[in-house]
Amino acid sequence: MKIVAAPRLIKGFLTVGSWTLLSRIMGFARDVMIAATLGAGPVAEAFLVAFSLPNMFRRFFAEGAFNMAFVPMFSKKVEAGDGAGEFARDAFTGLASILIVFTLIAQVAMPWLVLMMAAGFVEDQRFDLAVLYGRICFPYILLISLAALLCGVLNSVGRFVAAAAAPVLLNVALIVPLIIGYRLGWDPGLTLSWTVPLGGVLQLGLVWIAAARAGFTLVPRRPRLTPELRRLAVIAAPAALAGGVMQVNLLVGRQVASFFDGAIAWLNYADRLYQLPLGVVGIAIGVVLLPELSRRLRAEDDAGGRDALSRAAEFALILAVPSAVAFLVIPMPLVVTLFQRGAFGPDDAAATALALAIYGLGLPAFVLQKVWQPLYYAREDTVSPFRFALVSLVVNVVVAIGLAPYVGFVSAAFGTTIAGWAMAILLIRGARGMGETARVDARFRRRLPRILIASVAMGVTLWIGSVALGSLFGGPWQFAALALLIAIGVISYFGIGNLVGAVSVKQIRASMRR
Repeated sequence: MKIVAAPRLIKGFLTVGSWTLLSRIMGFARDVMIAATLGAGPVAEAFLVAFSLPNMFRRFFAEGAFNMAFVPMFSKKVEAGDGAGEFARDAFTGLASILIVFTLIAQVAMPWLVLMMAAGFVEDQRFDLAVLYGRICFPYILLISLAALLCGVLNSVGRFVAAAAAPVLLNVALIVPLIIGYRLGWDPGLTLSWTVPLGGVLQLGLVWIAAARAGFTLVPRRPRLTPELRRLAVIAAPAALAGGVMQVNLLVGRQVASFFDGAIAWLNYADRLYQLPLGVVGIAIGVVLLPELSRRLRAEDDAGGRDALSRAAEFALILAVPSAVAFLVIPMPLVVTLFQRGAFGPDDAAATALALAIYGLGLPAFVLQKVWQPLYYAREDTVSPFRFALVSLVVNVVVAIGLAPYVGFVSAAFGTTIAGWAMAILLIRGARGMGETARVDARFRRRLPRILIASVAMGVTLWIGSVALGSLFGGPWQFAALALLIAIGVISYFGIGNLVGAVSVKQIRASMRR
């Protein structure tokens, strides 16, 4: 029996995407304040490395390996009415137990963790600062990982709002104390570091209350290794290894950047910009598609699974391709307007814009990964993505290290982008043997070239607009100029997209009404 749920799927994408967009906008506000206060100096680089440590490991324990294994198993239990609450409580307890021990070990090993992240900090004031900030920030891994598990519970039962809204609280927790601290003369590095675990407490509290209201009150108890948790561990292990490989990819980039003064900050600010569409699209798809595919596999609904995959890929590229074109065409107006002020000067803006353009080339690949990975995880196949991740690691290392003597710090961005495309291609090719569910439909194949046409036309329009408005950037009217330029791009893309059949606003509205 076919389960028709494309409208529900798109509604889920838009719900999660809207909250993620708000979170990323607030994240921009946070990064603008950090850039203006700290620039690309040693305190900024030390904090960014320290903050990246729990965020790196969260991809193992949070929305990474653990959740990729947990969500399909939990979704199938919900569908079958088979002890989903007990399974979730045991998983919550087990994850908390592991992470408490891991956090304590990290406090002792923090100098080595910082060295692993940024060897270029050695014999530099950045090293001691990064160790101090890292010890303060690291407990965030415990809080955000437990919050991510609760988000998986909520998403599996179709409750997306609280889970999608939780990241907003982290940005609130960072922005408000930074404003207060600036007025009261607090040390900005320590202020930012202490607010990271505060944000984790707020996020965990929100989703715990939402899960309790949904009927899943997860209170830790004495850990026990049940047969289901053993199976969860077996499935999660290869996914953790794959996540480890992806983190090594990030480490390669940071290590290369750490040998160029200011490069870690430049790459971080560029990353924040391209993470906006990646987060809005990629996170929305990853959150909604995995439980959807898991339910369809249990119902043996191949046609419905194919429709879900095709609509997810369509939704991803409708937003990712024009975003990539914009990053290639107008990186300087974006970076100058958002970041160039205070301690962040014109040279910093130029370097960040160059990195942003290179990251933009890889944006479609990163969102396609988010679409095709759930095909594997819904089948509890975590080994294949691990093998593909190993290949992408080799590509990244060769490119990032090999190009560094010739192109400098941007070799890290080139490595990330090319490795992203390698991973996406391998995931798509590897799914060919999965049957009808893993094949896009005729509607997607018709729309793909039309999306490309509309995006290129938008890029030409943006270039003309940036030339016409160029004198306004860097002056008092720069925010108005950027807003006008973005509006021109959006109107041209959706206008041309409707004409050529790339996007249908009417269909999106219809999905939201259902």
